[in-house]
Amino acid sequence: MRNVLTIAGKEIRSYFSSPVAYVLLATYLALAGYFFYALLTAFNQTLRIYSMMRNPEMLTRFNLNQMVLVPLLHNLSVLLIFIVPAITMRMFPEEKRSGTYELLLTSPVGVMEIVLGKFLGGFVLVLLMVALSGAFGGLLLAYGNPEVPMMAAGYLGLLFMAMSFLAIGTLVASFTDNVVIAYVGTLFTLLLLYTIGWLGETLQGVAGSVVKYASITEHFQELTKGIVDTKDLVYFVTLLVVAIFLTQRSVESVRWR
Repeated sequence: MRNVLTIAGKEIRSYFSSPVAYVLLATYLALAGYFFYALLTAFNQTLRIYSMMRNPEMLTRFNLNQMVLVPLLHNLSVLLIFIVPAITMRMFPEEKRSGTYELLLTSPVGVMEIVLGKFLGGFVLVLLMVALSGAFGGLLLAYGNPEVPMMAAGYLGLLFMAMSFLAIGTLVASFTDNVVIAYVGTLFTLLLLYTIGWLGETLQGVAGSVVKYASITEHFQELTKGIVDTKDLVYFVTLLVVAIFLTQRSVESVRWR
């Protein structure tokens, strides 16, 4: 465990000793703040219009979670598709280009420890992003009346999605020594995983069900609705375990060449 933490600490220092972490955090929070402001402004304007129309039945349908928080979480998940590859693209390619990769592989550290250390280092940055975006939920709690369990489930879904993106990015980065290829490869994979559910809508029977289950969006949507289902949690955990295991095999294959 100490080796994992040592490698994770090295990764974290590499992020924050360069502008990478600060640029990614600033970009993420700036865009998240813009989305939150736009959604909240649209909610208030629509609420004001229906209040002037004196339509109590329509006013009862207004819900902060459905009209502000859920769209915000979906927008944040799309942001992570573009931001997480920028976190993972340097994990292995930088080591390979600098010549420290061979030293790392020949050191008395297990391959799984290397992979987990790299993943944990990126996870700290991703967790920080999700935690900071939780401030928007805090504002809704302070000045509005959102459904707290639904909000908590939505942010849990966002965290699971970010972790899954990170695990996939770590896997893709282990295949190459080029940061551009690592970024584009991860971006393509994440976009495919995010949009494959659209294909499932056009398919019938078992094929449609399988494709829908493979879509990360389908499981994320359930959590944003406040539904914490075992099948969704199993999906995210399975995705994480498989991606990390394949990364371990990828790195190990290099070690024994």
